[in-house]
Amino acid sequence: MCTVTLSYDQNNALARRKLAALLATGLFLRTDTEPKTPAIESEEMQEHRKEVEEFLYASKIMAAKAFARHL
Repeated sequence: MCTVTLSYDQNNALARRKLAALLATGLFLRTDTEPKTPAIESEEMQEHRKEVEEFLYASKIMAAKAFARHL
Protein backbone atom coordinates (compact mmCIF):
# COMPACT_ATOMS: atom_id res chain seq x y z
CA MET A 1 0.00 0.00 0.00
CA CYS A 2 1.27 3.50 -0.88
CA THR A 3 0.48 6.79 0.76
CA VAL A 4 -0.46 9.92 -1.15
CA THR A 5 -0.53 13.27 0.56
CA LEU A 6 -2.77 15.98 -0.87
CA SER A 7 -2.70 19.66 -0.08
CA TYR A 8 -5.67 21.76 -1.07
CA ASP A 9 -7.57 24.88 -0.14
CA GLN A 10 -10.37 23.62 2.10
CA ASN A 11 -12.36 26.75 1.29
CA ASN A 12 -12.39 25.83 -2.43
CA ALA A 13 -15.66 24.07 -3.21
CA LEU A 14 -14.34 22.48 -6.41
CA ALA A 15 -11.36 20.99 -4.58
CA ARG A 16 -13.64 19.57 -1.88
CA ARG A 17 -15.97 18.03 -4.50
CA LYS A 18 -13.09 16.44 -6.41
CA LEU A 19 -11.66 15.01 -3.19
CA ALA A 20 -15.08 13.65 -2.24
CA ALA A 21 -15.38 12.07 -5.69
CA LEU A 22 -12.01 10.36 -5.29
CA LEU A 23 -12.94 9.02 -1.89
CA ALA A 24 -16.36 7.89 -3.15
CA THR A 25 -14.73 5.50 -5.65
CA GLY A 26 -13.64 3.31 -2.76
CA LEU A 27 -10.14 3.07 -4.21
CA PHE A 28 -8.75 5.53 -1.70
CA LEU A 29 -8.94 5.67 2.08
CA ARG A 30 -8.70 8.80 4.15
CA THR A 31 -6.44 8.79 7.17
CA ASP A 32 -5.99 11.88 9.26
CA THR A 33 -2.50 12.66 10.39
CA GLU A 34 -1.23 15.43 12.57
CA PRO A 35 1.14 17.92 10.97
CA LYS A 36 4.74 17.21 11.76
CA THR A 37 6.09 19.49 14.41
CA PRO A 38 9.75 20.35 14.27
CA ALA A 39 11.86 18.74 16.94
CA ILE A 40 13.37 20.98 19.54
CA GLU A 41 16.62 22.31 18.12
CA SER A 42 19.79 21.74 20.00
CA GLU A 43 22.05 24.63 20.90
CA GLU A 44 24.48 23.50 18.21
CA MET A 45 21.76 23.65 15.55
CA GLN A 46 20.62 27.10 16.71
CA GLU A 47 24.21 28.34 16.61
CA HIS A 48 24.70 26.91 13.11
CA ARG A 49 21.47 28.53 11.90
CA LYS A 50 22.59 31.88 13.33
CA GLU A 51 25.99 31.60 11.60
CA VAL A 52 24.30 30.83 8.28
CA GLU A 53 21.95 33.80 8.64
CA GLU A 54 24.88 36.10 9.46
CA PHE A 55 26.84 34.79 6.47
CA LEU A 56 23.90 35.35 4.13
CA TYR A 57 23.36 38.86 5.46
CA ALA A 58 27.04 39.74 4.92
CA SER A 59 26.92 38.22 1.42
CA LYS A 60 23.92 40.37 0.50
CA ILE A 61 25.71 43.51 1.71
CA MET A 62 28.89 42.69 -0.24
CA ALA A 63 26.90 41.83 -3.38
CA ALA A 64 24.98 45.09 -3.14
CA LYS A 65 28.25 47.03 -2.94
CA ALA A 66 29.68 45.16 -5.92
CA PHE A 67 26.58 45.77 -8.01
CA ALA A 68 26.54 49.43 -7.08
CA ARG A 69 30.13 49.82 -8.27
CA HIS A 70 29.46 48.25 -11.67
CA LEU A 71 26.09 49.76 -12.47
